[in-house]
Amino acid sequence: MDLMITPEAAAFREEVRGFIRENLPADMVDHGGGVFSSDKAHIKYWQKALFEKGWAAPGWPVEYGGAGWSATQKFIFDEEMHVAGAPRALPYGTSMVGPVIYTFGSEAQKRRFLPGILSGDVWWCQGYSEPGAGSDLANVKTAAVRDGDHYIVNGQKAWTSFAHMSDWIFCLVRTGGGTKPQEGISFLLMDLKTPGLEIRPVISIDGLHHLNETFFTDVRVPVENRIGEEGMGWTYAKFLLQHERTAIAGVTASRLALERLHIAAAAPPPGGAPLIEDAAFRHKLAEIGVKLSGLEYTDLRGLCDLEAGRPVGAETSMLKIHGTEVQQGLQELAVEAAGYYGAQFAPEARNYLFGRAASLYGGSNEIQRGVIAKAVLGL
Repeated sequence: MDLMITPEAAAFREEVRGFIRENLPADMVDHGGGVFSSDKAHIKYWQKALFEKGWAAPGWPVEYGGAGWSATQKFIFDEEMHVAGAPRALPYGTSMVGPVIYTFGSEAQKRRFLPGILSGDVWWCQGYSEPGAGSDLANVKTAAVRDGDHYIVNGQKAWTSFAHMSDWIFCLVRTGGGTKPQEGISFLLMDLKTPGLEIRPVISIDGLHHLNETFFTDVRVPVENRIGEEGMGWTYAKFLLQHERTAIAGVTASRLALERLHIAAAAPPPGGAPLIEDAAFRHKLAEIGVKLSGLEYTDLRGLCDLEAGRPVGAETSMLKIHGTEVQQGLQELAVEAAGYYGAQFAPEARNYLFGRAASLYGGSNEIQRGVIAKAVLGL
């Protein structure tokens, strides 16, 4: 689908494709269709190449080192990166904490943290979820008690993706009370080398190590590392999650996965008929294709709103719900298509196993339905 064929858009798309052809080594292309690359060296190489081009942060304002692109340009750029199989940088720096810092941080924080995020030299992870506060994020218990010009932090974070590969973590911590659970939460930036901070690996069902538990025992964090006002962390967290949930929709990745499914289903197995000749499987392919088209149109409507300067709110929750359901449906069909030969298709199997979590991370789909009910239906 291409609803934006203007001469300017077409020229920009060709510029992006040309940059990829000239700078992306063949051995760094990801053919597995994963969400993020797992090779840190590849990610750093590609981030550095984008940084030197001025494309490290497509969504950032120019004054903070961003590309200053329109919403359409960002859409095209992201689409072409997916199609080319370029290394997918982890989103926690450029897509999450970076915008929080340049929107709500002090000038000193901007000077200190933004350059490392742009260049890819400093990696970040997210400290939101806890054993008793995953989807119910307002129930965080990790506490930060003021001690002069420091906070003393104690508690635990769960499912801390890629903490073992990161340098810093941004955390929601409880610095006070309030009449509502969302009150009294602050947003802290912590160096992962700080004494008292421990990272323990969690090996997930896909057999990979990308998850961790993070423990804080009397961790001293300078007050100057707090973003914005004390007790206002919930506001900053909601701002960040809108970025995360839109990205989780994964329209382009799902479209590519559907194309791979059609190719696989059309290939005749030894001594048998192609799976595409099975009426039930064709029906499933058609059904998921219709759902993907609806998701894509919804995504493009959001793009038009952004281009027109209209605010985007609960639509991000709609994209998150529908996008993750489409991803999981495609992953189920990929496993079905592989059948008894599934063990030979490790990327598809890993994507299926990891994809079970897509409807949970970034705020569970049940929580997103509550957001929609409140924002759209007034319930």
